[in-house]
Amino acid sequence: MTSHRLRWGALVWLLTLQFFVVETIVQFRGEGHSRIHDVISDLGATTWPWHQLMNASFVVQAALVVGGALLLAPVLGSGAGVVARWLFGAAAVGLLLLAVFPSDASGAAHGTGAVFYLIGSALGLIALAYAVRPRSELLGTLLVVLGLVGASATTFFLTGVEVLAEGATERAATYALPIGLAVAALGLWRLGPGEPAATGEAGMSLREERAQERARAAERARERDAALEAAARRGEDPEDPWATGPRDS
Repeated sequence: MTSHRLRWGALVWLLTLQFFVVETIVQFRGEGHSRIHDVISDLGATTWPWHQLMNASFVVQAALVVGGALLLAPVLGSGAGVVARWLFGAAAVGLLLLAVFPSDASGAAHGTGAVFYLIGSALGLIALAYAVRPRSELLGTLLVVLGLVGASATTFFLTGVEVLAEGATERAATYALPIGLAVAALGLWRLGPGEPAATGEAGMSLREERAQERARAAERARERDAALEAAARRGEDPEDPWATGPRDS
């Protein structure tokens, strides 16, 4: 993977933070919207001032999520990386549905979009965590925590469990993706080009190679202990290579 492609992919995911900027601008174009009690969809409803900008942000966000995933495909690799890309694709479809069908115009389609986005983003972050973990355990851990937070908040929001107020719960579920993608972008940019699971000899990942090396070291230690024990039984000094054994008195 070229560093040029990595930089562009990381930049695209960093730009998903545009969502917070646009949401704040649109929120303050009207009155009475509470981030604690009111959902984000209210800002995209046709009755809210500048709702077109909010819905445009949904479309841009969908393009940024998918675009970054495609640009970073080589560094995300196969397996969990492929799963993450498909889930982010589902989240992007949800964003498009949210933009095209405002909550006060087509509730069913809007609700379907919300489900696609929330579930796709939370599970996508968890899959992304496993994709990048071979390169950085810290980055993988941060992403899986964000994914679990998003998944928990999504569960509470979709089932109507009032752990937090409705708006706060929805935002906890929604914000996980742009925050997670920005964190992943910075982490991958810092790590530089390379496969997520760089391979060593015989096509093994570095993690597997290190585990095998530890096993070899343990085996060598056992062989040395066995040799020392055998030497002790023969009465030899294991520290003296010239020792020949016990002498007859």
